[in-house]
Amino acid sequence: MKSNYMMCADDVANEIGVSKGHAYKLIRQLNEELEASGYLTVSGKIPRAFWEKKFYGYQNVVQTA
Repeated sequence: MKSNYMMCADDVANEIGVSKGHAYKLIRQLNEELEASGYLTVSGKIPRAFWEKKFYGYQNVVQTA
């Protein structure tokens, strides 16, 4: 898995074990939610942090010493 900021449909499909078509559907729904909140979106991609928050209920937190 790449640690890029944005996830594409292939990343989403591999992450949760669904078809690429279903991954695009999920991305579209999440992007609609982001747009409704006033964020800009990229068609066919979703921010990894938003994905983790919506599907796992948390975000990666970077702690500094």
